[in-house]
Amino acid sequence: MTRKNILIIGAAGRDFHNFNTYFRDREEYRVLAFTAAQIPDIDGRKYPAELAGSLYPDGIPIYAEEELSRLIVEFDIKTCIFSYSDLPYQRVMNLSAVVNAAGANFTLLGTNDTMIKSSLPVISVCAVRTGCGKSQTSRRVIEILMKRGLKVVAIRHPMPYGDLVAQKVQRFATVEDLHKHKCTIEEMEEYEPHVVRGNVIYSGVDYEAIVRAAEKDPDGCDIILWDGGNNDFSFYKPDLTIGVLDPHRAGHELSYYPGEVVLRTADVLVINKMDSAPPEGIQKVRESIEAVNPGAVVIDGASPIRVDKPEVIKGKKVLVVEDGPTLTHGEMKIGAGVVAARKYGASGLVDPRPFTVGKLSETFEIYPEIGVLLPAMGYGEQQLKDLETTINTCDCDSVVIGTPIDLSRIINIKKPFTRVYYDLQEIGKPDMEDVINEFLRKNEIS
Repeated sequence: MTRKNILIIGAAGRDFHNFNTYFRDREEYRVLAFTAAQIPDIDGRKYPAELAGSLYPDGIPIYAEEELSRLIVEFDIKTCIFSYSDLPYQRVMNLSAVVNAAGANFTLLGTNDTMIKSSLPVISVCAVRTGCGKSQTSRRVIEILMKRGLKVVAIRHPMPYGDLVAQKVQRFATVEDLHKHKCTIEEMEEYEPHVVRGNVIYSGVDYEAIVRAAEKDPDGCDIILWDGGNNDFSFYKPDLTIGVLDPHRAGHELSYYPGEVVLRTADVLVINKMDSAPPEGIQKVRESIEAVNPGAVVIDGASPIRVDKPEVIKGKKVLVVEDGPTLTHGEMKIGAGVVAARKYGASGLVDPRPFTVGKLSETFEIYPEIGVLLPAMGYGEQQLKDLETTINTCDCDSVVIGTPIDLSRIINIKKPFTRVYYDLQEIGKPDMEDVINEFLRKNEIS
């Protein structure tokens, strides 16, 4: 049998999952390489033999995406598997043209071939773009389920930037676990809000092994909640799919991959941030829902902002620090920190660009559209140091932290600062309790 040579295009997440679920044990394929993009410093590694299985005793090398054309020719690649998220359709098809021009096929794997079935009921929370508000939506769902006395275990979309073997299955139940697993800022932003509220969250690399561990969690588990990343669709076969939309980026729900998949497959769609979005954006999102998924339940939602120290903002020139991925490949121009600065009367926003150093300066070169906001980039120790230096040398009166974590716990901020908090708040009916109650009834869960 002649094995077909495969290359997987990714960003340390969906790419590994596609390999594990579709290619790992199939002798008719030979995956010769991964390419990496979006996340810094992940190329040049290997997908290790310990995770790759018996067909790959030497592991699988990971190259920079810039080498894609060369790799296709050199390795005689038959098919490239596109395996990362939150890209505009134009960029997806640009990559398709690169692949086809080099002689290979361009393929996107669908839900049937990549979703794993759990033995427990699964609720998935996904979104049409990164930064729509998945995290607060997930927290709201968990809150409702926990009030009913149910044990909920969350499983988060992968962010494996370190030792992949050590990250095969990760369980987070306390803040100390974040340190034990050497989490980046991006990982902490997703895990910390769960553990401080008292529920367990899993993540890692091998999502078959992860869900089996979650099903038998030592603290008990009645329901699995998939907490999606970027705008990807679920790794697990859901019994209820909730999709979140952002009217600040109206139209993106029909022009980004795989966000439109989320839009089309969701049972419930949450229009978030209606308290700060323009009316025309809200209307455009409603029209998109009506066009492609008119049978979905639609929940109107807001993300009301509060801060712990309003006096740090009032009348001050503030530096606004926002979630890194949301500002970079998420392309957001307004985040929770900006909304808080406006709400609490800042005299102005300070441009961080004259004060950036090291890898943060590189981030602004790659994503110049970020503008006057500072992304909380922390994929490694050097980025953390650069973030700390930039904040402390910035010519501002105070700092508004719009990230979901206590940033001062991991870097030393020498200026006055305040944290921004936000939760999902449903407007009118139907609301999330209606949706969850119906889900519990259908699945005979009491």
